[in-house]
Amino acid sequence: MSSAYNKSYRPKSMLTTQNIVLVGIGWSVLALLYFLLFSAKIPTPDGTERRANWYLIGTNILEAVAYLGASLLCWRNWRSQQIVSGRNVWLAIGMGMLSYFLGGIFFGYTEIVLKEEPIVSLGDVFFVTTYLLLGVGMILAVASRRIKLETWQWLIVLTIGAIGSILAWLISNEPTGSAAKQVPAWAENIAPALNWFYIVSDVLLLIIATTLLLAFWGGRISLSWRMIAAAAFSLYIADMWFKYATNWIPNYQSGEILEVFWVWSGVLFGMGAAVEYDASLNRSKRERGRKRA
Repeated sequence: MSSAYNKSYRPKSMLTTQNIVLVGIGWSVLALLYFLLFSAKIPTPDGTERRANWYLIGTNILEAVAYLGASLLCWRNWRSQQIVSGRNVWLAIGMGMLSYFLGGIFFGYTEIVLKEEPIVSLGDVFFVTTYLLLGVGMILAVASRRIKLETWQWLIVLTIGAIGSILAWLISNEPTGSAAKQVPAWAENIAPALNWFYIVSDVLLLIIATTLLLAFWGGRISLSWRMIAAAAFSLYIADMWFKYATNWIPNYQSGEILEVFWVWSGVLFGMGAAVEYDASLNRSKRERGRKRA
């Protein structure tokens, strides 16, 4: 009797896919409202206008929570023996999410606490690591599935890659006659290399995301990889906006509305991981049911 009672009243986990998706959507809406309602600049004693420090701290928190949550969900997939896309895929993506989380903390510390323009900072070490790990994880995902795209699908990949490359190149060139940025002497050679690394990485992730989107379209786990592709697109949009803003807008300060895509990217990576976990468990249950039959 006691055994039957215990089996009937086992507490259900709060980490259901439905709950995770709802929290992700709620966090995305909260971030959008925060950017829309509080991003206005306020006058300062020196006659300029700047965003309040509390607002910038809030944007960093919204972003940090999104990427930390995504890393934990990716690692949950890595620990699962039933995961469809391969455990190494999610290990690499999860480590990439953690690296982006740490990079954002150092970026925010440089901008908010030190009040310096983070042209080159310790956060770049983690951002570079993020792109490398995301690239490895997404390439492993492509390699785990036999890619058989139609001619028109390859044309879509090439078109998006070309448009993304042209846009990135145009944005990366500073306008003629613009004042040179104050780059520390030790970073004069590092800054241009980092700039091009981020541009090339964004375009490559865009191409890989498009390939994944088309390759997994219509499959049993297609929804999770649509979210991962959307996360990569969001990361590209936020990065391109930030590159445009820092090159073309004088004295740009973080916190514009398009930077919400950074938050959305982290949320979408986490939601994609959660949906993949659920789909993999359901697939494993179906296979065990067929074996028993």
